[in-house]
Amino acid sequence: MTRRDLTILVIDENAIRASIIEEGLRDAGHNRVSIVHDVHGVGRVIERLQPDVIVIDLENPNRDLLESMFQLSRSVKRPIAMFVDRSDSSMIEAAIDAGVSAYVVDGLRQERVKSILDMAISRFNAFSRMERELAEARSELADRKVIDRAKGILMKSRGISEEEAYKLLRTAAMNQNRKLAEIAQSLVLAAGLLEDL
Repeated sequence: MTRRDLTILVIDENAIRASIIEEGLRDAGHNRVSIVHDVHGVGRVIERLQPDVIVIDLENPNRDLLESMFQLSRSVKRPIAMFVDRSDSSMIEAAIDAGVSAYVVDGLRQERVKSILDMAISRFNAFSRMERELAEARSELADRKVIDRAKGILMKSRGISEEEAYKLLRTAAMNQNRKLAEIAQSLVLAAGLLEDL
């Protein structure tokens, strides 16, 4: 899917401001743009439309409205560009914590919409990639820990070296067509059950 094929949802209570965003998106070649003027029940609209990107414009946001938009941002896991007319450092920090990809204060101009949208998508993709890499690194670390525990159990119970214990685990994994970490986890669980008897 190219960036021009994106489905974009614009959430804006002000029809004039929404039209500025819509024109900026259409000028940039985006034709799948939906506008929502009522922020209440927007979750159902998002569920129905499944937009690729969400643009939120809050002309004069109060803390409750901002917090509800931040809650929305945390739950949808999509690039979000948010335009506000005024803000403070705590609101900016809350927006970043909520996963808002672009938080623009007093910068709503038609000619800027495309570049801000592109930046929001790029930041979202970079952050998503970092989250994935972190999850993979944590998983690899957990796998290494369980493999080390399994090697320790084999070394103690069979009186063998660490290298021999690793070879036993690796051979069992190949023979059973399973991952080494799965074999190690099974061994650790079985050893734990035997200790409990």
